[in-house]
Amino acid sequence: MLTSSVKHFSGLKSNNKFFTSQMIIKNWLALNDFNKIFVDKGMVLTVGDGIAVVYGLFNIKSGELVDFCAEDIKGMALSLNTDRVGVIIFGNDRFIKEGFVVKRTFSIVDVPVGQELAGRVVDGLGNSMDNGSSNIADLPRQRVEIKAPGIIARKSVHLPMQTGIKVVDSLIPIGRGQRELIIGDRQTGKTAIIVDTIINQNNVRLNNSEYLINTFNNTGEEIKNTSELEDMYCIYVAIGQKRSSVIQLTTLLRNNNSLEYSVIVSSTASNSAPLQYLAPYSGCTIGEYFRDNSLHAVIFYDD
Repeated sequence: MLTSSVKHFSGLKSNNKFFTSQMIIKNWLALNDFNKIFVDKGMVLTVGDGIAVVYGLFNIKSGELVDFCAEDIKGMALSLNTDRVGVIIFGNDRFIKEGFVVKRTFSIVDVPVGQELAGRVVDGLGNSMDNGSSNIADLPRQRVEIKAPGIIARKSVHLPMQTGIKVVDSLIPIGRGQRELIIGDRQTGKTAIIVDTIINQNNVRLNNSEYLINTFNNTGEEIKNTSELEDMYCIYVAIGQKRSSVIQLTTLLRNNNSLEYSVIVSSTASNSAPLQYLAPYSGCTIGEYFRDNSLHAVIFYDD
């Protein structure tokens, strides 16, 4: 069928001397009634810069995960048009060629969540990057893009988040539920503040738990159970960094007994741009699990 279409093109009189493969695919699709077949499937028309334009996928949802069958590479549908879909590719787009078949997975992009993620290193899609003992694939999953709770539903900042750096904790204290920007030139110690904060959480849970809870408790009653403050999980999202830097940070946290309550989401410079785009959303989703289960978590975006 594809050969007959090519012969049909060669007989046309046109100013264009050469026909691209995209034109061949378009006309081949126009000559055949494939609308029913392409309801849940699609065909790549163009690909470049980590984005593929796919014909078909008429019933796809925004944010749905798709599978490029030929190379087993995943993608996410973002731009929905009448007869074509814009898909960002979670992998090397050099392996995706025009004419490749794309299938729906019938699931919105999600990542595994749970306390079992503590001590693990995952990528932007939640796949394991280390040799951990537990299987991440068996954990419950949560959608990456969900609506944030409103202002009324949120609790006011009432507990401190100690960094372990006396200057920061005394002059510009950071509260739980607060956002703080670490800004500075290159090689001035921005990541060092993050690492010190993660390591310090181990000291807080061992030494200062009862003091902090009883001091900042609004009811005035002493709390014997310190689990509210001890469960301070740290999520570190590395975006566009060198892989060696992420390995070095992981080793440092492990040597200081801080990896057991930390989750590292790694999307290094060697990963595609769509994976780096997705990593902060995945890290936020992992943190929202702790929030929804009355636990504390701090998340760091290190770009």
